[in-house]
Amino acid sequence: MRGRLAVQVAGFIRSLAPEPRRTVRLALRELEKGKGDIKPLEGPLQDYCRLRIGPYRVIVRYGKPRTIECVFAERRNIVYEIFADAMVERLMRDE
Repeated sequence: MRGRLAVQVAGFIRSLAPEPRRTVRLALRELEKGKGDIKPLEGPLQDYCRLRIGPYRVIVRYGKPRTIECVFAERRNIVYEIFADAMVERLMRDE
C-alpha cells in the first residue's frame, strides 16, 4: 500500500519533538505494510479508521486501490472532536 499525507498531518508531524516524530513516522511506514493498531470509527466518521500511536491518533481512509490517505492527526484527547467538527464544516460548505 502507498500512504498519502494531508498537509495538516505533515505539519503535525513536523511540530513534534524528535523522538515522537520518529515514532509517528515509523508507525506510518508500518501502516503502508498493513500493520498497526487500526480500528474503524463509528457514527458520522464511519468511512474512516484511526491509527493509534501512543498518545497520538491519525485518522485514515482507504482510498483508491492500494492507497491509504492520512487525513488528520492530533493528540488522542482532542482528535475526534476536532476532526468531526472539521468534517461537518466541510459538508456544510459543499451543500
